[in-house]
Amino acid sequence: MLYTPIKFRNLELKNRWVMSPMCMYSCEDGLASDFHTVHYGSRAQGGTGLLIVEATGVVPEGRITNGCMGIWNDDQAEKLRKIVNFVHENSGSKIGIQLAHAGRKASTWNGKQISLEEGWATVAPSPIPYEESERTPHELTAEEIAGLVQAFRDAAKRALDAGFDLIEIHAAHGYLIHQFLSPLSNVRTDSYGGSFENRSRFLLEIVEAVQELLDDDHPLFVRISATEYAENGWDLEESVQLAKIMKEKGVDLIDVSSGGNIHGARISVFDGYQVPFAEKIKKEANIPAGAVGLITSAAQAEEILQQEKADLIFVAREILRNPYLAIQGALDSNADCPFPHQYERAKI
Repeated sequence: MLYTPIKFRNLELKNRWVMSPMCMYSCEDGLASDFHTVHYGSRAQGGTGLLIVEATGVVPEGRITNGCMGIWNDDQAEKLRKIVNFVHENSGSKIGIQLAHAGRKASTWNGKQISLEEGWATVAPSPIPYEESERTPHELTAEEIAGLVQAFRDAAKRALDAGFDLIEIHAAHGYLIHQFLSPLSNVRTDSYGGSFENRSRFLLEIVEAVQELLDDDHPLFVRISATEYAENGWDLEESVQLAKIMKEKGVDLIDVSSGGNIHGARISVFDGYQVPFAEKIKKEANIPAGAVGLITSAAQAEEILQQEKADLIFVAREILRNPYLAIQGALDSNADCPFPHQYERAKI
């Protein structure tokens, strides 16, 4: 199964390998560079079915760091077009982009909040910092929330104009959308806080706004944290409930990760530790799911797929170590994985 195609809407991926979005902290003013062309291009030539470009800020204040990517203006989109064109022209891979806003976890470097002089004021659903020692974030007004929904829509439009095949919305890892979902970081008393329905409203409004732009050739993925490993926090049951709603709204796949919203949360990490979350969401919400989390080999990925625990395999650290993970796995298992034509001689 790992090397069989799969379709989302009309978009066909040549295999089930996905390069997870991973921040590279290598932009100036949110602009992609030659580094990014090589970074993503090498994984495309390495046989990866789908690449998802790192968390990309929909507004300047939505970046995690000063070095993070952005798509709030046309110059940034034009730089990204170069990467998209390279991938399309030099591989059989597809390429998507993850649209993001870091919320209260923005304006940092090396995991620590930087000064206002170096960074910027942060925003959140409620005036609760990620760490007690950090600045209190500004509580977003309803009008500001509406403006951010529009910012996600505008960013998606730029991404589509730049040629991206797929949009992913980042609603995981303690960033702004996740902050709205969690009752521990969202204590609002208006229509965006309190009940599950209200805490989900921001994400669902973004989904609806972005869906207005998408056609049958451009799917929509959403990354969530299935649990935040904290008592009375966002949990797996709520994730299943949310996934059912997102399926109704036309989301094509849930990219299932976990954690990130509660400082100091204890997480037991082992190979494939997040796969059970993907399996539960896939089976109980009846929606395609992506598995991620210390998946390091083709054999491991194949087992996950054969056992119907997920539909796509998202790899992060391992694909940083080995850009040719997909091709190498195919060689080891005698499966077919397209080589760049320049490298055909290496197949024998």
